[in-house]
Amino acid sequence: MKQIGAHVSASGGVFNAPINASKIGAKAFALFNKNQRRWDAKPLDEKTIKKFKDELEKSGILPKYVLAHDSYLINLGHPDEAKREKSLNAFIDEINRCEQLGLDRLNFHPGSHLVKMTKKEKADETKLGYIEEECLGRISQSLNSAMELTQNVILVIENTAGQGTNLGYKLEHLKYLIDNSIDKSRIGVCIDTCHFFVSGYDIRDKESYEKSFGEFEKLIGFEYLKGMHINDSKPPLGSKVDRHQSLGKGEIGIEFFKLLMNDERIDDIPMVLETPNQEIWAEEIELLYSFIN
Repeated sequence: MKQIGAHVSASGGVFNAPINASKIGAKAFALFNKNQRRWDAKPLDEKTIKKFKDELEKSGILPKYVLAHDSYLINLGHPDEAKREKSLNAFIDEINRCEQLGLDRLNFHPGSHLVKMTKKEKADETKLGYIEEECLGRISQSLNSAMELTQNVILVIENTAGQGTNLGYKLEHLKYLIDNSIDKSRIGVCIDTCHFFVSGYDIRDKESYEKSFGEFEKLIGFEYLKGMHINDSKPPLGSKVDRHQSLGKGEIGIEFFKLLMNDERIDDIPMVLETPNQEIWAEEIELLYSFIN
């Protein structure tokens, strides 16, 4: 069964997220469990935790269909040790917040190497590969440290568009982090469809869809797919520019979403919209469900 929703606001308290999800007919949702643009956050108190769990129960949405997202400030691959440690501590706090709220997965961006490179240097695949592998090693070490200091919550790596120095734009990056994880039961991936497309994986028709998701199945495996972000794309294929678009109004087109909704390999996970027009989220959810044969 497909569980579709959106990344809803938790403004005013995390307990507002399930309320906002219910308003748009969502069966899943994503949320930030603290301010995504600040390092510090007030600890969750028992009253807030209870209210969140009560509102989640009222919504009828199961905890496994809630995809918490960590702060945008966190960079688990930061080359500066002190700054990477700061990110790791913030990441551990995010994991603990999920545990407190009864949520079993935390979505995060892998990290960035932050090395300034010219176009010529970027074109040197050997040099770029070395820089990226070093960064992946730091990210992997950070994830394993976080796993040692926390429990239960699945760490869900989001693929990226490949903007700037961000890693995660290749399936091989995600595979590396899974392969080097100390606990495979606590690692997973989230595929953002816009990111997937602009990073170079064509999904616009049946043939390209099967090729790209066949590569995913071969390198990663659908057992590691723990969530999806459902977006069309403003920029073209392979542009490495992260700009989401409403469904069917971008470069990916509507055929992909029909194929996705009838792919039985992609069931029983939170599938959340991050499309730009929140006013039509309810319509987009209905549209996606209408595609199921």
